Amino acid sequence: MTSERSERGPTAAERSEAAGVPGGYGGAEPHPSRVSSERSEGGVLAVIGGSGLYDTHDLEAVEEVPVTTPFGAPSDVIVRGRLKGTSTTMLFLPRHGRGHRLSPSSINYRANICALKMLGATHVMAISAVGSMREEIAPGDLVVVDQFIDLTKRRVSTFFDEDVVAHVAFAEPVCPILAAAVHDAASRTPAKVHRGGTYVCIEGPHFSSRAESLVYRSWGVSVIGMTNMPEAKLAREAELPYATLALSTDYDCWHASEEAVNVEAVLAVLHRNVGNARATARNLADRLPDVARSPARGALKGAIMTAPDRIPATARQRLGWLIEPYLG
Repeated sequence: MTSERSERGPTAAERSEAAGVPGGYGGAEPHPSRVSSERSEGGVLAVIGGSGLYDTHDLEAVEEVPVTTPFGAPSDVIVRGRLKGTSTTMLFLPRHGRGHRLSPSSINYRANICALKMLGATHVMAISAVGSMREEIAPGDLVVVDQFIDLTKRRVSTFFDEDVVAHVAFAEPVCPILAAAVHDAASRTPAKVHRGGTYVCIEGPHFSSRAESLVYRSWGVSVIGMTNMPEAKLAREAELPYATLALSTDYDCWHASEEAVNVEAVLAVLHRNVGNARATARNLADRLPDVARSPARGALKGAIMTAPDRIPATARQRLGWLIEPYLG
């Protein structure tokens, strides 16, 4: 069997270490594995629950917070509370809505990220069901990815689609500090956890054809899913540190000795793994890292191309929550 490193290539963190640039965002910054032990004071952890995870337990002082954004309503009301035994506030949003009402293409990703930002989120952990594209990532394993390939076709992937132009750097789409902390939190569950890898995001809602699956596998991707794009792009525009905990449910349809993926098989594995996802969120909240040096922080600085005096009042109103610090 080919080793994990030789099949997918080095992770972002590994590439940065080899080049002598700790963490991949400036030689003066500490490496994420050393930063993740630094706790964030007063942080607000936002958890976006994917398929199979529509609510969370272990919260006290719970309230449901309906939010209206300039982009419409998010997938559902957001649950806010304090994680028992910690001082951390958690915001929980079921990506597909409770009862799984929204298909991947129908999710209002902009409203979701905007709502979390407006409610004070400082860290975003996305939980997502995925198919495994690698033999060593078995159904039931967890993967903390560090790269994405976006193959979606129908989704608005930016807050800057009219009146204001901004080009945000996205070379390293996952916050390495938060990803290190998520990996540590997941490693304290019974599940097998893989660090690093590429998530290819397809439009859905159908699963891949076998030909498509084999092509994606030839690219060296680790997992396949339908929801982390444009979610991760929007989180970066919103200057929110973002990391994904991917729950492997199946081998897609590339694996010759496994049955083709179907909803029944996916749900069976998901139900077994939801406990590990909840435990990871609990462990992360208990040791929420200091992301002051995250590449997401200040991502809009220097990215807005439109001159402030050319931004209309309607755009200032729509995007004020995001661009006000940069308007001068």
